[in-house]
Amino acid sequence: MPASAARAATAESIAFHDVLSDDGTRLRAWTNDPEGLLPGPTVVLCNGLGTGPWVWPALLRPGCGVRVVSWNHRGTGGSDRPDDPLRVGIEEFVEDALSVMDHFGVDRGVLVGWSMGVNTMFELAVIHPERVSGLFAVAGVPGDTFATMLGPLRLPHVAARAITVNLSRVLRYGGRALTPIASRLPVGPRTVDVLTHTGFLFPVPDPELAAVAIAEFLTTPVDWYFHLALRTSRHARVSLRGIKVPTEFVAATFDVLAGARDMKTAADRVEGATYVELRGSHFIQMEQPDRVHQLLVDFLDRVS
Repeated sequence: MPASAARAATAESIAFHDVLSDDGTRLRAWTNDPEGLLPGPTVVLCNGLGTGPWVWPALLRPGCGVRVVSWNHRGTGGSDRPDDPLRVGIEEFVEDALSVMDHFGVDRGVLVGWSMGVNTMFELAVIHPERVSGLFAVAGVPGDTFATMLGPLRLPHVAARAITVNLSRVLRYGGRALTPIASRLPVGPRTVDVLTHTGFLFPVPDPELAAVAIAEFLTTPVDWYFHLALRTSRHARVSLRGIKVPTEFVAATFDVLAGARDMKTAADRVEGATYVELRGSHFIQMEQPDRVHQLLVDFLDRVS
């Protein structure tokens, strides 16, 4: 199935909404429950930076048993850039999450985070604990993310942070030249197959949908994406002593963007938290969608 057909096949399970955040920025929010009839608990998905619904294949299946509400980050996936370009950090993402929750009538709910979205959900849980009933973290850490990158290389945190932040700066300033190239790259199952041989991404059961996810990601200008990345890199590690809700961390052994060992130490700092490590990359929910989805369903049962 071509990527365009895969997009069309899953689009029917997604409904998009315009939501205004506190500072007036228009967000493109979405849900996997177009008719508002999906049975099962609701989760608020704090997604990876610049990614959309397509990176969660199991949540796009009819009858997945979980209602999802989420949004696309500022300046990505149809969401507007803010009037103040500096308002694109984790603090603003928390404001966006609360606006999306209010729009969909979610007074209190389970937060699901992936990648940089884990920063967002833990920050929200600390600032507004009354809005959170559980935390399900996938391939992400609660703050200071850039220091945990390149985890499989076992670099000191200060070195990992220096390398990844400086690389982001280079790509931020060179992004305008790279965007015309990135936005025109032909993306299909063959592209996905090539990526799975790099170790950055492991084999996925649905390469057509993975191609849609990659093509959607590449619509964001490179300079803007790394502007977002640099602003979020300022988010310090969250104090976890105040986290009192059920919490689960799902890590990937070969994750180069959120080290598994740092996720384990974070889990150790949360009373009663559970930790699961799967063999895969940063994109573990695309590589093992059924396994990650079952972990989420089991977690929701535990929270309820």
